[in-house]
Amino acid sequence: MPLVLPYPPGRDIGVETNERGAHPHQQTKAVADQLARTAGHVLSVKRMVEEGRSCPDVLIQLAAVRAAIDRASKLVLEDHVESCLRGAASNGLADEEWTRLKVALDRFIR
Repeated sequence: MPLVLPYPPGRDIGVETNERGAHPHQQTKAVADQLARTAGHVLSVKRMVEEGRSCPDVLIQLAAVRAAIDRASKLVLEDHVESCLRGAASNGLADEEWTRLKVALDRFIR
């Protein structure tokens, strides 16, 4: 189960939030669009497997799916730095947010 920490940590500091307690992000649509394309690609690879396509063809497409997930991850990280870290720094919470990022990166990069 992933570790989910609220923002802002521990107190309300006047950061605009939505109903789930998350603050606005600039890349939400870009991340969602990238994930939608990736989901379609995964379904195509699944069909390839079901149709008995060659292993090298499937592996090439799986590498493309991995690259697509990496693109989505990069967008999320960029957005986190631009939105979350900047917001935390301006509210005196940079150390807390930096710790949250390190925990997330430790889980992401294994």
